[in-house]
Amino acid sequence: MTQTITVEGMTCGHCEQTVEDALREVSGVTDATADREAEQASVDGDADVTSLVQAVEDAGYTSHA
Repeated sequence: MTQTITVEGMTCGHCEQTVEDALREVSGVTDATADREAEQASVDGDADVTSLVQAVEDAGYTSHA
């Protein structure tokens, strides 16, 4: 299953990589792709959306489902 969450505050490719890395650390995530221009991240797997949002916020960005 693919979920999309909003991620605010990404300004460069490094930011995208940081968000992707944080999301991939969440249990149940098989892949993650961040897009700073769309202000979104797409996440594959069966992780709980609350865990995804928390991982992004812990990485220093604003997020919501």
